[in-house]
Amino acid sequence: MSNINLDTDFYETEDPIWNPALLTIPVPGIRRMVNLAATMDDVIHLSIGQPDLKPPEHVVQAAVDALQAGQTGYTMDAGLPELLEALAEYYGERYHRTLAPENIMITTGATEAIYLALTATSAPGREFIVPEPSFMLYAPLIRMNGGVVKTIPTRAENQHQLDPQEVIDAIDANTYAIVLNSPSNPTGTVYPRETVEAIVQEAAYRGVYVISDEVYDHLIYDGREYPSVLSCCSDLDHVMVVSSFSKTFSMAGMRIGWLMASQGAIKKLRRYHMFTTTVANTPCQWAGVAALRGDRTFIDDMLTEYQRRRDRLVDLVQQTPHLTGYRPDGAFYLFPSLPDGVNGGNVALKLLRETGVCTVAGETFGDSCANALRISYSTSLDQIEAAFERIIPWMEKQDW
Repeated sequence: MSNINLDTDFYETEDPIWNPALLTIPVPGIRRMVNLAATMDDVIHLSIGQPDLKPPEHVVQAAVDALQAGQTGYTMDAGLPELLEALAEYYGERYHRTLAPENIMITTGATEAIYLALTATSAPGREFIVPEPSFMLYAPLIRMNGGVVKTIPTRAENQHQLDPQEVIDAIDANTYAIVLNSPSNPTGTVYPRETVEAIVQEAAYRGVYVISDEVYDHLIYDGREYPSVLSCCSDLDHVMVVSSFSKTFSMAGMRIGWLMASQGAIKKLRRYHMFTTTVANTPCQWAGVAALRGDRTFIDDMLTEYQRRRDRLVDLVQQTPHLTGYRPDGAFYLFPSLPDGVNGGNVALKLLRETGVCTVAGETFGDSCANALRISYSTSLDQIEAAFERIIPWMEKQDW
C-alpha cells in the first residue's frame, strides 16, 4: 500500500477509537498532491507554501550561539522575555500604538497561535464568519468544537477582495468572531485600510471578536502600506492578531510564532498554551530576537525577488487559456479561476500526472472555490518559466 493510501486511511477513518471531532478535519489537499508528486520523476512544484530563500546568516548564528551557550531549557510560558520585549517594541513602532510584552505570547509557529485562538473560543452555537477561499486550518478548528462556519465567497475577477458590507450584513446574534487573513493564503490579496477599519469598528461595536492571521504581514508589494488589524482598532479588547517569523525571515521550520491580544486574553491563552506545546523552541526564540534587533535588509531583498516572480507569473497566467488571473498585492500565491463548472481538483490531478507540474486544487480552501488552482511562486523564476512551458500547451489542448 502506498503512503498516499495510508494517509487517506488515517484521515478518513471512522474507527470508534477516535474522537468524532477528528472527522471535521479534511484530507489535506496540499499533502495529497505532494505525496503523489513524490512518487513521480521530474516534478516542478508550484504547490509548496514556504520560502525558498535562506534565512539571514545572523539569525541562524543566533540559534547556534544559543545552543552552544546551553540555552536549551524551557523559557517562561509566555515566551522568552527578550523576544516579548523585542516584539512589543517592533510592532509598537510599526503600528504606532503602545504594546506591552504582556500583550504577546510566543507559540510554536503561527499554527499553534491559530489553533489556540480558534479552539479556545469556538463552542456549540457560536458562529464564525470566514471569507473564502480561506487557509485550510480555520474551518476545521472551529467545527471541532461545535462552532458554525459562515463563509463569504470572493472571486478572482474582483481580485478576491472582501466587501466589508457583506461581512457586516452577515453578523447576527450568534456571531462570535470574524476571521481575517490578509495578505491571504491562498489568494495573496491584501485588504485595504478602509475594509479592515470598517470590519474592526463594526465588530467592536457589536461585541464580536476579530481574529486576524497576519503571517504574511511583511510580504507586501509595490511599496504599499500594510493595514494590520493592530493599526485599525482602538483597543485590543476584541482582537487577536497572529504572526510569525516563518515567511518574513524564511524561518518556517524553526517554528516561532506569536499571538497579540489584550492582557486578559493572553493570560487565559497562556494557561491553554501550557497544555499544548508548553513553550516554543528556545534557541529559535533567540534567533527571533536577532531577526528583530539585527539588520533587516533581507526583507527588502526578499520583496524585490518575490515581486519579480509575481509580475512574471501574472503575465504567464494571462497567457494561459482557461485561467482567469489578477494581480496579488502580497504573500506568494496566485489563485486563478477555471471556467465555471470545471473541477480544480480534477484539473490539478490531471495536470500533475500529464505534465509533472504540481499545483493545489481550489477546493482545499473552501467549497465556493472548487473551480480554481493555487499557484505558489515561492520557487525560482526558472522553475516558474519551466512550469508554464508545460502548462500553457497542455491547457490549449483542454476542451471544457
